Amino acid sequence: MTTRRERLREATVREIQEAARQQLRANGPGGISLRAIARDMGMTAPALYRYYASLDDLVRAMIEEYKDEIGVALETARDSVPADDLGGRLAAAARAFRRWALDHPPEFTMVFGAPPPGYEPREDGGVPSTGGFGGIFFALMAELWQRERFPVPADEDIPAELRGHLQHFAASCGLDRAGLPLGLIRLFAGCWVRLYGLVAMEAFGHVHFMLDDAEPLFEAELADMAASLGIGPLLPPGHSPSASAAQNAAS
Repeated sequence: MTTRRERLREATVREIQEAARQQLRANGPGGISLRAIARDMGMTAPALYRYYASLDDLVRAMIEEYKDEIGVALETARDSVPADDLGGRLAAAARAFRRWALDHPPEFTMVFGAPPPGYEPREDGGVPSTGGFGGIFFALMAELWQRERFPVPADEDIPAELRGHLQHFAASCGLDRAGLPLGLIRLFAGCWVRLYGLVAMEAFGHVHFMLDDAEPLFEAELADMAASLGIGPLLPPGHSPSASAAQNAAS
């Protein structure tokens, strides 16, 4: 059970983070100021430093908070689809990642843009073995491969230099002890780069020269990635297998 002092501290930390978020949305990552936050909260700057030793500490906490928010959004979307529909769960998580990015462009920029000076990610880095938001995608892909055994590149077909990087990544995440082929990690890396790249280009406004609405391209790319994983046609956004079955039965 937390003490009253601890609860007050937690409430103040939440208020600081919310004030910082408002500054981020108004001024961008470079416009966050501890002094301005203290002024807005009616605190002195020295009092604020009892909660965050520096601006870098606050920025680090903000980035980790937003990473956690992405993870919650992905898990919520994933769990809205039946557990036996792994393809649908993957698609739902991918769509939730895009939706979060488009709904939170300043936060997305802070997490995925150039890291602020002095920022170092937490040790787990969100890698698959620790359940970060990247791990949500990998866990679904690994479960799908274990069930469907869709084709993955053979070790000898992966360039030696890339194979070394993937082996190091697998070892650092504990995936080398999970009985998963290196080709699955290669496929995961390609799918993640493809998904993230498209979402980031849209979130940063770099597709408007070609597309007024990037969702059809996103859905086409998602369908291509699903096909490479042996997943059949994806249901459109907002449709679920149960809803479709009910609609078919009614008709």
